[in-house]
Amino acid sequence: MFNPSEPSAARARIAVAGATGRVGSALISKLAAEPIELVALTRRSDAERLPSGVALATVDFDARSTLENALRGANRLFLAHGTSPRQVANEIALIDAAVAVGVSHIVKLSVLGPPSRLHPFDWHMQIEAHLATCDIGFTVLRPSSFVDILARAGAPIANDTWGGAAGDGLVNLIDTRDVADSAFAALLDDAHVTSQRAYHLTGPTAVSMPGIADELSRLLGRTVTYQHRSPAEQREKLLASGLTEFVADLLLGLDRAFYESTLAETTTTVRELTGHAPRPVTDWLGDNISLFRK
Repeated sequence: MFNPSEPSAARARIAVAGATGRVGSALISKLAAEPIELVALTRRSDAERLPSGVALATVDFDARSTLENALRGANRLFLAHGTSPRQVANEIALIDAAVAVGVSHIVKLSVLGPPSRLHPFDWHMQIEAHLATCDIGFTVLRPSSFVDILARAGAPIANDTWGGAAGDGLVNLIDTRDVADSAFAALLDDAHVTSQRAYHLTGPTAVSMPGIADELSRLLGRTVTYQHRSPAEQREKLLASGLTEFVADLLLGLDRAFYESTLAETTTTVRELTGHAPRPVTDWLGDNISLFRK
């Protein structure tokens, strides 16, 4: 576990790619309280969404020089990218730029799960494989599915139409704040700068969608049910709701992983890295119960 009160000359400058994402925004808020220089890499102007004192560097993934200029002088890089068909090319471009300008350590946000052809699992595998060939220290964080994916179920639960193709499968959902806390510890860890490590991050216990429905029933004081659907039925529902085929297929891939319980693993890594236990799903549901009210 890293103690942020310990002084370190190596903590001069940290670059954050994905600073306004779910994990990145929580991470950069924690880093902003540390005596370090912070630069957020962005493809657009996100200054209004960042803490004061965070420098902004605009990058163009099709122009290698902008990536190198943004990273020049940085000691560490947090690497996260929104899920998209360009994820592999863009993350590899940032890795190569970091190596070229002498970044010491990369903390890459990846995903938990076995080898798979499903997106984005396969994309992260490709990026990890490239990172493993580079002469640079790195920490790969492989979290299970984020608990706030349940926010998508807010309106369906309120309208009594929640369902999917996850069946009774188990998934160990993790709070994004715990992922950010783990990334914070890895970025400020001076004992393993040249090490190449990977960590599996999970919540404290695996849950099922029907189990979450039971907990919501308790919190809301009314019966919540999870309607079991075939993948074809769920895909039709997702497309009818206005989602693109790309997003619908991503969500169906998650349902398949949940159904097969491939993300049900429980680890103690969050506690070992951060010093605190991971937050349970029940905490997130309680904090966000207004999303599910009629």
